[in-house]
Order: sequence, then C-alpha cells, then structure tokens
Amino acid sequence: MAALACLVVLAPTAEQSAAAAGAPVAFVRVDQVGYPSDGPKVAYVMSTSAMNGATFSVRDAAGTTEYAGTLGASSGRWSAGYPYMYPVTFTGLTTAGTDDIVVGATPTVTSPTFEIAPASTLWDQALTNGVSFYQDQQDGPDYVPSPLRTAPAHLNDEHAMTYSTPKMNGNGDFSGDLDPLGTTMDASGGWWDAGDYLKFVETTSYVVALLGVGARDFPGQMGVAAGSSDFLGEVAFGVQWLEKMWDDSTKTLYYQVGIGEGNSKTVGDHDIWRLPQADDTFGGTDPADRYIRNRPVFEAAPPGSPVSPNLAGRLAADFGLCAQLFGSFDPTFAASCLRDGEDVYALADTDPTGKLLTTAPYDFYPETQWRDDMELGAIELAKAVGPGPQQQAYLSQAADWAASYIASRDKDTLNLYDVGGLAHYELARMITASGDTGLAVTTATLESQLHSQLESAISVGKKYPFAFGYPWSSSDTVSHGAGLSVMASEYDSLTGTTTFADQAQGWMDNVLGANPWGASFIVGDGSTFPDCMQHQVANLMGSTDGAPPILAGAAVEGPTHAASKGLVAGMVTCPPGGGDPYAQFNGRGAVYKDNVQSFSTDEPAIDLTAATPLAIAWLAASGA
Repeated sequence: MAALACLVVLAPTAEQSAAAAGAPVAFVRVDQVGYPSDGPKVAYVMSTSAMNGATFSVRDAAGTTEYAGTLGASSGRWSAGYPYMYPVTFTGLTTAGTDDIVVGATPTVTSPTFEIAPASTLWDQALTNGVSFYQDQQDGPDYVPSPLRTAPAHLNDEHAMTYSTPKMNGNGDFSGDLDPLGTTMDASGGWWDAGDYLKFVETTSYVVALLGVGARDFPGQMGVAAGSSDFLGEVAFGVQWLEKMWDDSTKTLYYQVGIGEGNSKTVGDHDIWRLPQADDTFGGTDPADRYIRNRPVFEAAPPGSPVSPNLAGRLAADFGLCAQLFGSFDPTFAASCLRDGEDVYALADTDPTGKLLTTAPYDFYPETQWRDDMELGAIELAKAVGPGPQQQAYLSQAADWAASYIASRDKDTLNLYDVGGLAHYELARMITASGDTGLAVTTATLESQLHSQLESAISVGKKYPFAFGYPWSSSDTVSHGAGLSVMASEYDSLTGTTTFADQAQGWMDNVLGANPWGASFIVGDGSTFPDCMQHQVANLMGSTDGAPPILAGAAVEGPTHAASKGLVAGMVTCPPGGGDPYAQFNGRGAVYKDNVQSFSTDEPAIDLTAATPLAIAWLAASGA
C-alpha cells in the first residue's frame, strides 16, 4: 500500500504575520546578565525595515515604564535580512531591578529581561559560574563531584609512559607508532583542554596566568574574599599540574597528555565519544585503544635542553604568580614555584627557529608570538623575588622583551596566542612603582601600545553594527572580546582615566547577548546560551534545553566564518529536533550554530573562558 501523503498547515508566527502585513520584523538585543547602575547601558534593535522614530520604553518587573525614548536614524546594516540597526541608549536609568525593553513596532517587540544593579554585585553569579566550569574540567583523582561529574577520571595518568614528540602527517594524525622513552611519570590532575580530554601546557599556562592575576588583584571578586567565586583553588590546581609537567630536578618539560587523532591502527581521543571515567579500561585489551587507556605524555626535548620561549615565558609567569599568591598561605609551595619559575625561564630558547612548540599537532594551537610570554615571565618573577639586584635584572629583561615585542609585526590583542596586553600592564605598574628610568620602554610607551590596539578595535566596531571590536567572522571571537575588555580596563587604570570605560562594558555586553544572534556565549550567564556544545560531559550528562544541569561558566568559540560538522558515534543529537534557529541572523560572513557537531562555533575551552572572569572582575571592581 502506498503511504498517504499528509499536508500539515501551521499557523503563521507573529513574525510571519508581521512580515506579510509589511510591518518590520525586529529583535531587541541586550546584555542578558545586565547593566551596572552607574555604568553605560546600550541595547540594539535589528529590523527588516526602517523604524526611525519608533518609541521604546524600559519597564520594571511590574510593567511600569522607567525610561523612554525614540529610535533615531539607523546606525548601519547587519545583513540583507536585517538591514536596519538602532542603538538604544538608556544610561540615565540607574534604578536597580529586573527590566525589559519594549519597542513600539507593530507588533511590539520585547527584549529578554536583564538586571540593573550595582557593579559590585551584578556579576556575582557569573563569577561563581566561572569557578564551576573549571571544577567540572578537573581531571584525576581529586575531581569535584557535581551533577555532571560523578567519578574520577584518567587514574592511569598517575603512571603514564613518556614519549618523544611523534611524527605527524598533514591531517594531524601521527605516522607510525609512538617512540617510548622508557620512563613513567605522574601526569594526573590538570584540566581537560576543551570538549575533549587532552591536557596541554600551552593552554593551561595561559589559564593560570589570567586566573592568577585576577585572584591576586581582585580578592573581593576572584580571590580570598570572594566566597563562592574564589579562584585560588583553581589556580593552585593548575599550578600543581604544571609542576608535574616541568621536572625541575632534571630540567625536563613535558607538554601534552594524550593524542587527538589516531590512525588506521590506533584510536585517538577525538575518535570516540564517552565519559572520561570510561577511559582507564576502554576497549578492554584491544591494542587499537591502548592510547586511550594509557595516555602518552610527550617530552619537549631531552633533559636540560632549551625550552620553546612561549612555554618557558608563560610557565615562568605562572610560577612567579604562584610565589606571589601563596607565600603567606603555603611558603613551601611558593618557594617551589619560584625555583621552578626561575629555572624554566633561564632555559628559554630566545633565538628559536621554525615553529614554536605548542601541541602535537601544532595546528591545534598555532602560536607564533613569544616575546610577550618572555615579558610576562620576567615581570612576574621580578614581583616574586622582591626588592634587590635580582628584581632589577628581571625588570630590565621584561622591558627589553616589551621593546622587542612592540617592534615586531606579529601582534594581537589579549588571547591565548598573545599575552602582550597583560604583560604591558604588569610591567607599566612595576615601572611606576619602582620609579626606574633608563629601561628599554617607559610607562608612556606601554600605555601608547595599549591605546593603539584599543583604538584599532574601536575602528573595527565602527565598521560593523553592535560596535564589537573584533570581526565576528574571525576565530575565537568570544575570547578576543573579553580580552579587549580587560585591556580597556587596564589602560584606564594605568592612566587614571575613563577613556575606554564604555568599551570595556560594551564589549562584554556583546559577548553576553547584545549581538546579532541574541545569545550569550557563556553558558548560564543570561537566558539564552549554548545548549548543544561539542563537549562530551555536557552532551552526555547535561540538558539540551538550558535547564540544569549545565556546564555553567563555559565560554564557547562563538561566531566565526563557518560552522563545522561531523558526527561521532555516541553523540546525543542536539538540537534534539534538528534545525538551526540562529541561521537567519548570520551576516557579514559570520556564522553561529548551536549544534553538538559544530566545534568551530560551539566548543568551550579552558583558554576561551579564561579572560571572561578577569574582564568581569575589572568591571565589578570599578563601580559601587
């Protein structure tokens, strides 16, 4: 019997009815976490047709209008579908409460709700969510139980075999088999890198640097006085793993645990989809799964060899920060950190050739700049050793590296691949505090460098609606946005001005929902955020609709030039019913897709998340 064809007629949506009637289809994009009472407040209306002169009102929870105005001329075009853009500025509203924005179109358009609150309390939950994310990423026996984490993982890492760096082919697969070095080590602990279970010194060292500076400089937001948003435990957890990866007794650096891609005879981490606690016995005795059960640890070079300067510099910074943070709590730990930091810094290869050492394969994290890492390492060691000739030597070296970095052409704003924005701030503060002159750079030079990069970001924002300082079609957009916010706050702190205060807030507004897609790109921060991340634990143990349990605090890659796809056996299909609700908002070559297959837009990572707590801490500390 032939199947009967069914025609299902769906009632038109409000948007479809409005479009058919010729009325504008519009959306109001807001920072879904909220706005500080005494800070700038900007939302955006994006529309299919002109709305000049339309009224808007900001209402409290009872529906009472607290602020009103009209839309001016369109500020630009986002896409062919949404060619009209209107900023909605309501900075004059300072009353605390839960609000929304209603625009008087036909039909009316209402924003998600958001909070207006003192800066000192507005982001409390967001900071707590950040701690939660790193706890959920903890590997090894000392995991933190949660609804997503129910068992320890990778206990076999406690006695992992070491290997030399494998030969890789053009696809990132290793060629042949691995070459064991004959010795085992304890590589347990540390954070998983992203939605997979690999562990890298490259990314962990960046995370420790940013979280460490935050815990030190903002004790009320990220440190000893922060309560549930105290990141000190996470900093210690990260440093303890880095101390395992840097064997100071033999002066040997190990830089990676696990392999991402396998080959025809061997399974790699990215080839399978499972919970982490399955790995220690995965595949029974099947030799194809041997590197899942017993993960390899890769040695950077023979003992005592020079260390790639990007890793040497950033590790020195981490260990220097550890010495600063824990000197009064745990002097033995602090002394061990300082010794490690000075030793790895001394072994830095400051005349590198070829590609820097990052990960195997290099294409996972293709870092090219390293002078910034050496600058940061020198300045944190200078702060750690205390006053005296040694401090002066490190300070001078930090200034030399800063000058070398500024003279180079390979510069970026603060993100995994470039910590110059953080290093310049740290160095400028110490030059000011010490009163030293005759160094290779001055505070004015460093401030000028920050100013130039921030002005460039503002210029980018003028070319694109929503005023975001980094092209949405580039990579790591969320991370760059948070990094820019940090740099803006740093510059204002150094100069005693509010030159970039609006941008520091505005760029985080963009990340948290004031963007074309109307999504917060940090899980749990706001009302609409990624539900379908390419993250194995979140996918297998979490929800797919935003209800608990979620991987709170995780920042995803964000919009980029293309959404990736690729199904791995065992993935929970997400979105459950398929579809791509964000597709209609793509524009300017930028794509965002909330789908478990789209690692290019929807995978969270420890490095992508690291700048967001620091950016938020700056904003929280800057207001009442």
